[in-house]
Amino acid sequence: MITAGGVRFSEEPPAAGAPSHVHFDEKLHDSVVMVTPEDDSNFMVKVGFLKTQHRYEIVFNLPEVPALGKDVCPAPVPSPHLRITDITPAPEGGLKVTCEYMAQQEGVLCEEVLLLSETNEDACVKVKVHARVMDRHHGTPMLLEGVRCIGVELEYDSEQSDWQGFD
Repeated sequence: MITAGGVRFSEEPPAAGAPSHVHFDEKLHDSVVMVTPEDDSNFMVKVGFLKTQHRYEIVFNLPEVPALGKDVCPAPVPSPHLRITDITPAPEGGLKVTCEYMAQQEGVLCEEVLLLSETNEDACVKVKVHARVMDRHHGTPMLLEGVRCIGVELEYDSEQSDWQGFD
């Protein structure tokens, strides 16, 4: 067996007509939204591949941040493409955060939201949502657990317009 970046390939070529197999290491089967603590009690949330002009609901759990307390709300000035729709205590501790994300452009994108404490005005946590966004015409990504498509924005096509122009 040859192993390359978590993928194992057989060294022997398959017999004629036999199917070939690629084996993935178990750690690659982890298909959930990843939440990573950063410096100063901030968090990076990696949501995987998304498509442009699609609206997604993203749900993730943040570990408990004692400074925030139990009553937490989003900052009043949200990102234009990312908005928090719900924050509830998670059954296993911490916070369950539900947000809506509109993927507008292709590339590796990072949107930020702030969570504020309703009891401690000095406490806040920055959450960066990191997504790899591909063009809407380049296939369908396998969405991570915790991410679901909730809508598609219509694409304007000037060839379908019935406007005749100026005479």
